[in-house]
Amino acid sequence: MNRILVTGGQGRFSNELKKFKPKYNFIYLSKKQLNILSLNSIKKNIRKFKPKIILHLAGLSRPMSIHDKDINRSIDLNIIGTANLVKICNEFKIKIIFFSTNYVYPGTKGNYSESDPIHPWNNYGWSKLGAESAVQMYKNSLIIRACMTEKPFIHKFAFSDVKSNFIFHEDFAKIFLKLIKKKGVINIGGQTRSIYAFAKKYNKKVKKKKSKGELPKKMHMSLKKLNKYLNK
Repeated sequence: MNRILVTGGQGRFSNELKKFKPKYNFIYLSKKQLNILSLNSIKKNIRKFKPKIILHLAGLSRPMSIHDKDINRSIDLNIIGTANLVKICNEFKIKIIFFSTNYVYPGTKGNYSESDPIHPWNNYGWSKLGAESAVQMYKNSLIIRACMTEKPFIHKFAFSDVKSNFIFHEDFAKIFLKLIKKKGVINIGGQTRSIYAFAKKYNKKVKKKKSKGELPKKMHMSLKKLNKYLNK
C-alpha cells in the first residue's frame, strides 16, 4: 500500500534518500529500467510494481549550459518525459510527486510564495516550468519547488550578493518524507541567506564572489506554507 516508484533512482537525491528507513517502500529504478520517454516502459513498470505514487526525480539538470546548447534534450527529458508520466498516472489513478526548482521564479524581488507569478530566468527554469504545466493539470499531484545541493559544498566560489534557500540533500530528505501525503505546490529550502554565507558555514575555504548575471540576486522563497505543514 505504501509502494513508491522512483524515477532517476541512481541520482544524487535518490542516493541520499536511500540512507533513510521510511515507512514507505521506495522502488528505485534507473533510466535503463524505466525510460520516461517511452509510454510502454512506464506502463510496464506500473503493472509490475503496482505503486500508489510515482516520485519523479529523473531529468536533466547540470551543467546549466546544457539547456542552452541542447534544448532538444532538455525538452525531451524535463518536459516530455514528465508529461508522459502524468498521462500514465492519470490512466492508472496514481499520485505523482514532481521535484521542480526555485529557478521558476524570476529572482527579482525574492521571498516568493507558491502563489506568486512565475517567470523563469534561464532555460533550465523554463524546462521545469514546462514540466510543472503538465503536473498542474493532474490534481492528484504534489509539486515541490526545491532549493538544495549536495554536501559538502563543491564549488570554490560562492556568491555573496545572491540570496537563496540552499539546504543539503540530507536535510531536504528529512523534510520531504513528512510531506508525501500533501498535494499542490510547496516551496522547500533552508534559511534565507546569501549563498556565500551558506557555503562559508560548512567550507571555510570557499571564496567570496559577486554575481555578474550568473544568478539573479533575489532567489529566496517564502517557506510559510512549509512551516505551517511541519508545525501541525
